[in-house]
Amino acid sequence: MSDLISNLSLGFGVAFTAQNLIYAFVGCLLGTLIGVLPGVGPVATIAMLLPATYALPPVAALIMLAGIYYGAQYGGSTTAILVNLPGESSSVVTVIDGYQMARKGRAGPALAAAGIGSFFAGCVGTLVLAGFAAPLTEVAFKFGPAEYFSLMVLGLIGAVVLASGSLIKAVGMIVLGLLLGLVGTDVNSGVARYSFDIPELTDGIGFIVIAMGVFGYGEIIANLSKPEEERQVFTGQVKNLYPNLEDIKRMTPAILRGTALGAALGILPGGGALLSAFAAYTIEKKTKLKPGEVPFGQGNIRGVAAPESANNAGSQTSFIPLLTLGIPPNAVMALMVGAMTIHNIQPGPQVMTSNPELFWGLIASMWIGNLMLIVLNLPLIGIWVKLLTVPYKWLFPSIVLFCAIGVYSTNNNTWDVWMVAIFGIIGYVFIKLGMEPAPLLLGFILGPMMEENLRRALLLSRGDWSVFVTRPLSAGLLAAAALLLIIVLLPSVKSKREEAFVED
Repeated sequence: MSDLISNLSLGFGVAFTAQNLIYAFVGCLLGTLIGVLPGVGPVATIAMLLPATYALPPVAALIMLAGIYYGAQYGGSTTAILVNLPGESSSVVTVIDGYQMARKGRAGPALAAAGIGSFFAGCVGTLVLAGFAAPLTEVAFKFGPAEYFSLMVLGLIGAVVLASGSLIKAVGMIVLGLLLGLVGTDVNSGVARYSFDIPELTDGIGFIVIAMGVFGYGEIIANLSKPEEERQVFTGQVKNLYPNLEDIKRMTPAILRGTALGAALGILPGGGALLSAFAAYTIEKKTKLKPGEVPFGQGNIRGVAAPESANNAGSQTSFIPLLTLGIPPNAVMALMVGAMTIHNIQPGPQVMTSNPELFWGLIASMWIGNLMLIVLNLPLIGIWVKLLTVPYKWLFPSIVLFCAIGVYSTNNNTWDVWMVAIFGIIGYVFIKLGMEPAPLLLGFILGPMMEENLRRALLLSRGDWSVFVTRPLSAGLLAAAALLLIIVLLPSVKSKREEAFVED
């Protein structure tokens, strides 16, 4: 314990210098401003702003990048709530209830719930990172390809349970997502698959392209196809910007559950923040509704607070595999590795010993960054909500334009812009058929990771499939997945589930 306190005091000593505080603030501000633009998530934001940190000293550069990361993640939840556009993969779940709250004139409480949940989870995540970095490395080592594969199977089955509407449609969407994820280059042999001789498809389809097309453009086309009076647009005045006592009572347990889950799942390399957001939402859905509470999918504040807390706690603890094993658990951390190598820092177990100022300074700056975000964003809620009073005829061309710019700027090619347009039409078809796009995205993200881990596990076991059930951790995860499936298919649960998802 005394070690931890002396380490943290070293960290705060590093982070509390005027220069580093300014960089943390600039990072948070830039991240938030760019993250609020539809379709520009943390990955695109960091990729765009990475060159700005080349000239800085290593500690300042990483502190600023970490600030950009939380800022962008926070901004992503803002667009998810206000304009139904998930800025990045972990805000896909926030959209479900957050947007419904905004439509009912409760955008303020939704944004505040996201902010407070993120701050609390960030603080806990930072403490977990500080206290458990060393022992947790041991746990992460126990996860081999077989365990990852089983974990992702559990994730996908969770998504089926999550999806509103019919089970068949949800499974169909997941399978479609898995299939879209297979487009590109084969992991093992390097052969192009399903690319139809189109050179741009050999790299696969980008996540941003699908998310923006299906969620953003699809929604816009659906809105434009209706007469003006019927459009699903936010018209109501925003009442009270901050949550009331009732909201806080409901939010608090959800935030605590989401934080615990996110902190645990974030450690696992491979989309911890994403898995934890989905898992937190599933758990909230399983928790009984109190009398007088809005059903999920129609603007329940718990459906915003829990996934936002989980995703933030997960994004904090996802630094653990990066700083302790040198394994980047997600795309953002992969960019962080790039930034570290530019500054001649070898990410991995030796960072803690060879460069303690950097390690503990970064951890302390995370806490400061989270505090800055709350101070920055709670007063800004009023400004973000003002965006909603812009008439739709001005709003939709600008969303279309920003999405197009966002997509173009990630790879600088026009092919992606066309792809977004195509997926927009597909998204419109989904809306017409009453299909939920969230499982499609989850399948799309987890598909390639599942395939890679499945093949790696089979390579290591020389083609012996029993490896998935002989390893205790993997067997446990698969058993949990099977249990979930059985529960969902039970007739009593099935009818309850259909009841819960009836749209009013």
